[in-house]
Amino acid sequence: MTATATRPQASPTAGRDADELSDLGYHQQLHRSLGKFASFAAGFSFVSILTTIFQLFGLGFGFGGPAFFWTWPIVYAGQFLVALCFADIAARYPISGAIYQWSRRMGGEVIGWFGGWFMIVAQIVTASAAAIALQVVLPSVWRGFQVIGDDPTLTSTSGAANAVLLGSILLVVVTTINCLGVRWMSRVNSIGVTCELVGVVAVICALFSHAKRGPSVVFDTGLPGHQPGYIWAFIVSGLMAAYVMVGFGSAGELAEETHNPRRVAPRTIRLALTVSAIGGGLMLLAALMAAPTLDEQLASGGLPYVLDAVLGGFWGKVLLADVAVAVFICTLAIQTACSRLIFSMARDGRLPFSERLAHVNTRTGTPMAPSILIGVLCIGILLVNVGNSAIFATLASVCIILIYLAYLSVTVPMLFRRWQGWPRGGPLVDAEGKKLFSLGRWGIAVNALAVLYGGLMVVNLAWPRTEVFDPAGDMPILRWAGPICIAVTVLVGIVCFPRNKVHPRPVTAGH
Repeated sequence: MTATATRPQASPTAGRDADELSDLGYHQQLHRSLGKFASFAAGFSFVSILTTIFQLFGLGFGFGGPAFFWTWPIVYAGQFLVALCFADIAARYPISGAIYQWSRRMGGEVIGWFGGWFMIVAQIVTASAAAIALQVVLPSVWRGFQVIGDDPTLTSTSGAANAVLLGSILLVVVTTINCLGVRWMSRVNSIGVTCELVGVVAVICALFSHAKRGPSVVFDTGLPGHQPGYIWAFIVSGLMAAYVMVGFGSAGELAEETHNPRRVAPRTIRLALTVSAIGGGLMLLAALMAAPTLDEQLASGGLPYVLDAVLGGFWGKVLLADVAVAVFICTLAIQTACSRLIFSMARDGRLPFSERLAHVNTRTGTPMAPSILIGVLCIGILLVNVGNSAIFATLASVCIILIYLAYLSVTVPMLFRRWQGWPRGGPLVDAEGKKLFSLGRWGIAVNALAVLYGGLMVVNLAWPRTEVFDPAGDMPILRWAGPICIAVTVLVGIVCFPRNKVHPRPVTAGH
């Protein structure tokens, strides 16, 4: 796996890639050392189906019963439309800070800045949520990981405190790896993704070999079907898939560190999402077929309940250890993507303390300050879980809305530009004259459907549902967490927006 990360001097395309970056207004500062698998691993580990399905299976099943399975291909289809748009623009603008760079080049500086701002906030909260998942896994592998108290339940006092401890240790480790350089990050991430892929295949095979019912189970609406308005329950159950299938664009965030990014990034953006969708869909189907029961016990116990029933003691713990690896690389991938986004915006002088945040260590080729800042902020967010685990869970859910808004900041102005005739000229080719990915004549149709899907998903995610945001009924205001957090993020963004500052690299007609 270490072959995916080599020294920049070893690649014959390094000079050409640097020249293409220079044409876009930037000089090569980051070490260009990522290969195809490392680029794929960046997106796949961000999605991390082994981590997210392990955590969220019960959410989808609890609302929609076994038939919630169909929300998975529906969300994949919608997200694949977005991925196609991202692949199209990634071939034209292979620059770090992808969402920020793409949205500003399509919609201007204000839209670009807020697209990047939404993504930064969302990724920091998402990294915290990923790190805290260790508490769900490690104490089940070995009781010694429960350092604080005796109750490992995430919502208990001791469980919440221990979750912060384990999560903080994880964040320190991934921050250290990111500071060491992209080659170290790539090695660790590639090994971790390989372990996760093996774990996903093992889970699927184990569950299918212990199936108690046939695949027709996915047509069973389950307990929620006895209530009026199943369609509404089905729509709510789709939140599970919506929470999982994000982050596939991370290959674009690492474009300045990837060999031949104009060709590699568009392919790995689509591949990371598709592999995640296929593997996740098979996991869901296998879990529904192998579950001992299809009742409230499955809704509350989720995938861990099924795996424990099927695998039992030793092999169950081996799989849990693999899930812990998935949590680790998921956190690493999110922090890496966020650090490159902050670096890209700071390099343009668009953030407070930009000079420091844009500094690249000449030895490691890594912007260390963004990684350290993200680690500190994530640990601060983790502390919320000690005070109120319900608020932390709500924040983790709401941050996904910001990711979808960031995606819309690219796809909406891109659609507008397409109506104006973008992209102009003939087919896009690389330095060797080979055609690069392009939607071509399908661009407007695909782009329009991506915008429609993104808008509907934002509404679905932000809808004020008590059963999602305040299931205990203790804090009614939490049901409005989506609109409130969006408003707060926008207001803070307005305060931080760089007024009266001319962009050092303004977008021109040629760029």
